[in-house]
Amino acid sequence: MDLRNVAIIAHVDHGKTTLVDNLLKQAGAFRANQQVAERAMDRNDLERERGITILAKCTAVEWQGTKINIVDTPGHADFGGEVERILSMVDGAIVLVDAAEGPLPQTKFVVGKALARGIRPIVVINKVDRSDARPDEVLNEVFDLFAALGADDEQLDFPILYASGRQGWADDSMEGPKQDLSALFDLVLRHVPAPGKDATKPFAMTASILEADNFLGRILTGRVEQGVARVNMPLKILRADGSVAETGRLTKLLSFRGLERVPAETVEAGDIIAIAGLEAGTIPDTVCAPEVDAPLEAIPVDPPTLSMTFRINDGPLGGREGKKVTSRQIRDRLFKEAEGNVAIRVKDSEEADSFEVAGRGELQLGVLIEQMRREGFELTIGRPRVLTRENEETGEREEPFEEVLIDVDEGHSGVVVEKMAQRKGMMQDMRPSGGGKVRLAFHIPSRGLIGYHGEFLTDTRGTGIMNRLFLGYRPWAGPIEGRRNGSLISNSDGEAVQYALFALQERGALFVDPGAKVYVGLILGEHSRENDLDVNPIKEKKLTNIRAAGKDEALLLTPPRRMGLEQAIAYIEEDELVEVTPSAIRLRKRHLDPHERKRHARRAESEAA
Repeated sequence: MDLRNVAIIAHVDHGKTTLVDNLLKQAGAFRANQQVAERAMDRNDLERERGITILAKCTAVEWQGTKINIVDTPGHADFGGEVERILSMVDGAIVLVDAAEGPLPQTKFVVGKALARGIRPIVVINKVDRSDARPDEVLNEVFDLFAALGADDEQLDFPILYASGRQGWADDSMEGPKQDLSALFDLVLRHVPAPGKDATKPFAMTASILEADNFLGRILTGRVEQGVARVNMPLKILRADGSVAETGRLTKLLSFRGLERVPAETVEAGDIIAIAGLEAGTIPDTVCAPEVDAPLEAIPVDPPTLSMTFRINDGPLGGREGKKVTSRQIRDRLFKEAEGNVAIRVKDSEEADSFEVAGRGELQLGVLIEQMRREGFELTIGRPRVLTRENEETGEREEPFEEVLIDVDEGHSGVVVEKMAQRKGMMQDMRPSGGGKVRLAFHIPSRGLIGYHGEFLTDTRGTGIMNRLFLGYRPWAGPIEGRRNGSLISNSDGEAVQYALFALQERGALFVDPGAKVYVGLILGEHSRENDLDVNPIKEKKLTNIRAAGKDEALLLTPPRRMGLEQAIAYIEEDELVEVTPSAIRLRKRHLDPHERKRHARRAESEAA
């Protein structure tokens, strides 16, 4: 059968997964009466809740006698490790761009990777049915982006389709019949080359995706680079250094059909397959026939830029809400994650019962923590830190920088520019983007963005949109001012009382409700001043036998400020931790005892001096 391998790449929320849904439906991958969830490719609970794609996934459709393997990729640069591996499996790419927003930073990130691999993309301008669509201007922006990324003449001569993924149509022009996606299928067959792989050589493939299945065990997915795979053939796994990690037999060979993996007897070079039954294989090992001596070349992955400390929950409430609380359980889970996710690195920390986890960004590590708490883990998380390096030539200290693109109403642009400047952001561009909005571009140290997103949404009344992209390493930008306000810290164990919280309201914004469990060292709220303040949240009203009018007026509490996981991680300072359990997210001081806190603060001051 004729074959095509194509990836769908785009910025977040530009409609990749919705478009794949309609491609599957129109190619007959579902029965006419089959009930299919919206965004069928996003099977993970977190993906459905957040409306984003976290894990790359393969699917396959048949069109006019040709099998088309389609890979849906994440749009967030935090999950860029997924994107980079996927591009090594495909020969073509459909670049999806929103007809109103145009190409945004993550579009730039993914397209740059695709162009560097020599892929000739197809450009689909999606959501042309939006009221604020501007397809002609967006097309010019896409061409400028390709040129800026160093595309060659062939890549710049890209075919264009106009589409509405939600309505399920794509056409060569805006005046087309707007009936279905056949124009896109036909263009893939014409424009994307068939994989030119040699089926006569011994079998070899690079593992690009690793999954765990309750029935099949470890599943390695990748493209067959050469040869033919047959069930029961002998296999070996080669590491990148050429060493043999495992030998065995190919007991389970799976091919893709629609959303399902189906058993296959033989698969030829060029096809994307999944292999089950191997115990030691991981990414980016080479799975091959015994006679193959050298591993296949693996695509290099950008290094992590952010690190967090994962610790056991050693607070007074530790072990009450989760099932998995020991350092051994946390360690096994983290190393298992690092095995299947090449963008994450884990190592044992110098501190007892803690681990250093490095990744691409707050979102990626936040998703990992959220998955762990849903699995029943209890842990505490330290403040994110950027990973610096030393320039080999100059000996200068360097840190990761990011390119930030911000769309805001004109009235909010002043406060955004001011806040970015405080965080060492350097403005690169400022231009009107229509509808009373302004598009601002900055280069800023990654650590300057830690904790800024919530503040940004407050400053722009929730209307601002911020997109970021890893730019590279640049010289250290100097100290950046952190959080200005101190914390309100509990000095007692027990349950928070309404009477006490009412009295504390004037001291600052509270994070807890009446009845919440509290302990010494727990952060109850944000102090209105710069210093930390120890307070008593369990103080009850003294009862007397005197009753007077106005004595018992209702105690009205302002609703507490609720923080999600990522906001809490971004909020804390160096001497604070986030306590994460299956049922709660709490903020606490690293050292719970107030005397110990003062001792460590004095020691830190003397070391700084």
